[in-house]
Amino acid sequence: MSGRLKIAITRERREDEPRVAATPETVSKLLRTGEGVEVCVERGAGASAGILDSEYEEAGASVLAEPAEVLDGAAVQFTVRAPPDEAIPHLPREAVLVGMLDPYRLNGLLETWAGAGLTTFSLELLPRVTRAQAMDVLSSQSNLAGYKAVIDAAAEFERAMPLMMTAAGTVPPARVLVMGAGVAGLQAIATARRLGAIVTATDVRPAAREQVESLGATFVGIESPEAENAETEGGYAREMSEGYRRRQSELFASELKRQDIVIGTALVPGRPAPRLIDASMVTTMRKGSVIVDLAAEHGGNCELSRPGERVTAHGVTILAHRNVPGRLAASASALYARNLLAFLTPLIDDGELRFDWDDEILAATVLTRDGAVVHPRFRSPPSGEAAGNA
Repeated sequence: MSGRLKIAITRERREDEPRVAATPETVSKLLRTGEGVEVCVERGAGASAGILDSEYEEAGASVLAEPAEVLDGAAVQFTVRAPPDEAIPHLPREAVLVGMLDPYRLNGLLETWAGAGLTTFSLELLPRVTRAQAMDVLSSQSNLAGYKAVIDAAAEFERAMPLMMTAAGTVPPARVLVMGAGVAGLQAIATARRLGAIVTATDVRPAAREQVESLGATFVGIESPEAENAETEGGYAREMSEGYRRRQSELFASELKRQDIVIGTALVPGRPAPRLIDASMVTTMRKGSVIVDLAAEHGGNCELSRPGERVTAHGVTILAHRNVPGRLAASASALYARNLLAFLTPLIDDGELRFDWDDEILAATVLTRDGAVVHPRFRSPPSGEAAGNA
């Protein structure tokens, strides 16, 4: 790849994906990483994020009409989502594909990429290490999702959020329950608090209590020895036992009766989202209450959620928007593009890509290389060998 390092950015093909994988800011910084680096952008790639083609050109990128032209000779393709099958033949063998590739739901596409000779990196798999923080796509996008969830809920809620004391009487503050105190949950707590709500939060990880309380919210959880091991090495929540979930359901059934707004953010990597709110719990909530289910695309925290739909049940509004970060496309694209820039920049040396496969960040995120699926979590077992638990 010496002499010319072309980085390609195409328009996202999913109807519900308005984000783009590069901005004029990151284009200009990419072009400064070394001699021979060039950036090519498909016409209209940034339109849904409010970025004009002329802005890319002013930053130094070439803007072309056809995706095949953009990908021709590319050493790297930046993407938000996994590209469609028809784009694969246009990428040269040994090209590098970087994005949020959602490897748990690729359904055979990994083998296609391996067969095409592509080296692919899925940044959702980044390890939780200090050096990877600037590359952390889950954190950057989840922050925005947590914020937007509260804004969407406030727009649906037909009463005021903060305490209001007027000559005509007092308006009580809204009560908000945040389920899951990861990045999205913590941002939801902070946003709801800024709007004046009384906030309660829950998480299976006892370590989350300190973070929740530091934001001025009340933490509720299950006292259990199992909870002491509820966090994976990567900092995510584990799937809990049936007994724990039963006690958790009893707690939630009690809490939901007192809440006006519920934000569901709980996810377990590689598994369906935990079902935290069943239909019977919804019937006990106050009329006019709002549930925002950020986990809807992964099975949902609420039994009545329907991905992409607004549902009203028993007087409760349930919002299950798809791609919530994409609802803030300009901000989400700006942060995501910086994540990709931070990932690629250390790999560029004198205008060429150089990989240290012993590096913990590359080892954790690479899916395919040298014609094979190499990530141990997604690699098929040898013929005749039974597959174990993921």
